[in-house]
Amino acid sequence: MDATAITALKFDEKGLIPAILQDWRDGTVLMVAYMNREALEKTLETGIAHFWSRSRKELWEKGATSGHRQRVREVFVDCDQDTLLITVTPDGPACHTGERACFFTKLSDLAASCEGGAKTAGAQGGVLDRLYETILERKRAPSPESYVASLLAAGQDKILKKVTEEAGEVILASKGQKREEIVHESADLLFHLLVALGYHEVPPTEVYQELARRFGQSGLKEKASRETP
Repeated sequence: MDATAITALKFDEKGLIPAILQDWRDGTVLMVAYMNREALEKTLETGIAHFWSRSRKELWEKGATSGHRQRVREVFVDCDQDTLLITVTPDGPACHTGERACFFTKLSDLAASCEGGAKTAGAQGGVLDRLYETILERKRAPSPESYVASLLAAGQDKILKKVTEEAGEVILASKGQKREEIVHESADLLFHLLVALGYHEVPPTEVYQELARRFGQSGLKEKASRETP
């Protein structure tokens, strides 16, 4: 985004524009803050998210004190040119509370949260993250009617057998070149992989981080770096 593009943006009467920060690895909305032109220019210049504090009336660098900087990957503008979406690689939690993201409370839980009640994490991540959280819930509070609970209770060998079976189904669907079956069998495989992750309590975010680490690398070089001599 160059100076000409910035000029095309629609800042409000106070010279501000809302900026939504999104984790580029899994799409989680991390926070919302405001930028003026100077903050946006500083963000583009440094690659680190900067904002304008409406309360302190000053420019501030996100994470300057905590070290939890938000490293910019792309800057998008909405169709009305009055809101920014900035994808970032976070160095740490985006929320001042220490939570990964600021959106951890459902509106229906707002009163309880204000009174020190439990936080909710439904806004974080995509469907894989929500499935993983459901799997953990079944693990912590198993029900005799839950397929996931029965798999977890059966142990790792049963879970891995299902992963192997579903991987085989994906292969057969792919060889048959049947698009709908490929989609369905891939969904089954991903689901059972999540059960395996849940068994070991390895969150999908750790997988996203590993994929992000490999992003942009040569696949052959990355694989060679993991091979033991």
